[in-house]
Amino acid sequence: MKFEKFFIPSAEPGARLEIVAAKPACEGPFPTIVFNHGSTGRGQNKSLYSRTVAPAVVATYFVERGWMALFPQRRGRGKSGGAYGEGLSPDGSGYSCDPKIAIAGFERAVEDIEAVAGHLRDRSDVDLEKLVIGGVSRGGILAIAYAGMRPKTFCGSINFNGGWLGRGCPSHERVNPLLFERGASADVPSLWLHGKSDQYYSLAHCRGNFDRFQTAGGQGQFVAAAMGHALMFKPALWAGHVDQYLKDMTG
Repeated sequence: MKFEKFFIPSAEPGARLEIVAAKPACEGPFPTIVFNHGSTGRGQNKSLYSRTVAPAVVATYFVERGWMALFPQRRGRGKSGGAYGEGLSPDGSGYSCDPKIAIAGFERAVEDIEAVAGHLRDRSDVDLEKLVIGGVSRGGILAIAYAGMRPKTFCGSINFNGGWLGRGCPSHERVNPLLFERGASADVPSLWLHGKSDQYYSLAHCRGNFDRFQTAGGQGQFVAAAMGHALMFKPALWAGHVDQYLKDMTG
């Protein structure tokens, strides 16, 4: 399996977005997942901003099943241009717990996903009828929310340990369910994979987010695994669930 790297324009002039791609050796078009990265922990270590995130474990899982995996890096992350601005405190102390600042950071991230989605429509190697959005942590909540915010773009969404603010911010009890609820109008199936001992989001909080999502009309399955925030790196705990999900979704 080989990784390819390319850049696309963002909504911000001069700020291109880095995308890492892993695809099967055969000819496309391929069913495709757009997999979104998370935060940098507390947002205090700026050296992590420039680290490109393209988990080999996720790429391998999808490529072995005939899917292409795309890993976009949002502005200011990886080798993408622009400044990183997803809810950081003005004083430089890391991610802000202020709901207004946090949600503004979320909206900025959505702009970058919008640019990626627009790019996909022009790619001949993407099967637009089998296009899924996924992600981990902040990328997970973005995947669920974006599917509802831009309906008919993706036919499914997969969330690994998703949330925007962690339990270190009391406001996470307000912000996370509010953002997840944005995905309820997607009218596509979703899969929520959460670790029982996640250090950022309690299982009760995650179930509460899912319940609110369903109450608002969202379609989904919630899976609790014997793992923490690193669940993504243990495919033995989730591969069977994703296999069934993709089978049910694509027929």
